[in-house]
Amino acid sequence: MTTTNPHGARIGARIALVADRSANVRSHTRIPLLVEALREREHLELDAYWVPTPDAAEPGALAGFDGIWLLPGSPYESEEGALAAVGTARTAGIPFLGTCAGFQHMLLEYARSVAGLAGVAHGEAEPEAAEQLIAPLACSLVGHEGAVNLTPGSLAERLLGGNRTTERYHCSYGLNPSYLDTLAAHGIAFTGVDDAGDVRVAELPGHPFFLATLFQPELAGDGSRPHPFVAAFARAAVLRAGMDQKVPTAV
Repeated sequence: MTTTNPHGARIGARIALVADRSANVRSHTRIPLLVEALREREHLELDAYWVPTPDAAEPGALAGFDGIWLLPGSPYESEEGALAAVGTARTAGIPFLGTCAGFQHMLLEYARSVAGLAGVAHGEAEPEAAEQLIAPLACSLVGHEGAVNLTPGSLAERLLGGNRTTERYHCSYGLNPSYLDTLAAHGIAFTGVDDAGDVRVAELPGHPFFLATLFQPELAGDGSRPHPFVAAFARAAVLRAGMDQKVPTAV
């Protein structure tokens, strides 16, 4: 899907890759392969920029992007920046993908900003906090694969074309189920769970594209065939770029 403006020029979607980039984070090293695959296989024009979390915390730092991907790599250098990335995407209608720590911080931002849970914390950053929205998993998922069951009719299910998938993880923290009902009551749809019923996918109905997964779709396969969630995020960003760059017709 290549978008053009009325003068025929190709429009590249500007995607913010929000994370503290490190060669030691496998997810980060996979990104260049995925961007190239999205260009070659999906014919998507993408301009991807790494944005460190301290930079993301600056007012307006992400406002000009067509897509925001909050990547793994917690604890982030700036929790404020990670949360700002989520809030900017959520309130401005910018396509958003959050994976692993991105999933965790999406829930944290929503809990504090929308659900009225101002005092909740991420257990990795604040292990002594009394209210841990993001808490240690009973069993670490570092290096594991697991089944995910998707809600029929959800965005996640439609993108995958089925209601069950096997995905890769690299995390030790997840949503504390004590807060699930409160978040759901305030609009978050939990559309993917493992076989034990623990949340693995969340999305925000009514938003152009707002999807987060505890698993890491960027690690699917060898990087030459982007996961459907990654490809759909990129398509949403390209669509937004095309809408933003339309030139009014002279009257």
